[in-house]
Amino acid sequence: MTGLEALQSVQFVTAEGRRIAVLSAEDWEALVAWLETVEDVGIAGHALAELRAAGGDRERAGWLKWHRSAQEEAGR
Repeated sequence: MTGLEALQSVQFVTAEGRRIAVLSAEDWEALVAWLETVEDVGIAGHALAELRAAGGDRERAGWLKWHRSAQEEAGR
């Protein structure tokens, strides 16, 4: 299920004068996964733009080499 489908599955109820959106736990999880993907795509797009601005030079773009990143994580 896509995020849009999850949003379209929402049902509304009125309780104590308030309109409340209700969706299944499965639809909620699909919506969260979709939003995480949207966020990841944005992050990747930003990183690609920085890499292009650095002329394709990963170091100039501020990217760490894999082994260096792993070493920094291990040191935390």
